[in-house]
Amino acid sequence: MTQILEVSSEWLALREPADADARARELALSAAAILPPGPIVIHDLGSGTGSMMRWLAPLLPGPQTWVLHDWNADLTEQAIEGEPPRDRDNGAVSARASTGNLSDLLPADLAGASLVTASALLDVLTSREIHAIVDACVRSSCPALFALSVTGDVRSMPRDELDTEFERAFNAHQLRDADGRVQLGRYGAPLARGLFTEAGWQVSQSTTIWRLDHRQPVLLQAWFDGWIDAALEQEPALSAKATRYRQLRTSQIERGELAVEVHHVDLLAWPRT
Repeated sequence: MTQILEVSSEWLALREPADADARARELALSAAAILPPGPIVIHDLGSGTGSMMRWLAPLLPGPQTWVLHDWNADLTEQAIEGEPPRDRDNGAVSARASTGNLSDLLPADLAGASLVTASALLDVLTSREIHAIVDACVRSSCPALFALSVTGDVRSMPRDELDTEFERAFNAHQLRDADGRVQLGRYGAPLARGLFTEAGWQVSQSTTIWRLDHRQPVLLQAWFDGWIDAALEQEPALSAKATRYRQLRTSQIERGELAVEVHHVDLLAWPRT
């Protein structure tokens, strides 16, 4: 898989509970209902340390084998070496790692797959990569469940006059050319949905929201710092305003006064019967 961005195992561990709370459980149960009987094989794209596997495996029947795709072998090694999750029938899940370039994904790579999954991935992919993933799923008739693609909408309580400026700059940053890769940001999920629909597949969509507040102060601070740093990288002219804005929001986090909703969308796509 092409190196998409540097992601630390510490950040993945920090966000895992919020991811688990936000993902659309109803789409996961719908995915379980369309799986074939018998042993199933799930290919998880951009798997990181395996948080999607840990969340989804207990909602699916067994026995299960997961194929974890990530450019960072160190992350998938952590997932494989950790205690395996249990499936819906309380059986241990098996997992193996795979590396490769998403833009080169072929239907043959999904041979025998029952389901393709990904979490927090579509918004950091290029158009070529999403086309390759959808084409591989369609040509292999493999359903796909894509969770937590950002929509670009962030709602902070209390509001501040600078929220809109920094949100706009962050969204522009997501669309930047990163070492020759033009990421799709909030347009990633709509593109995937459109491609599946064009192929004649059924697609269900659910709004999923990260809700961060005084209960997750460390995650809220880490998210805010990354959000504002990305905005400043995109628009350095905001630096003068950022000083007051950062101080205000950080003090609100420390006092437990700030709550943030980060909006995402989950998609389930499957072939019509």
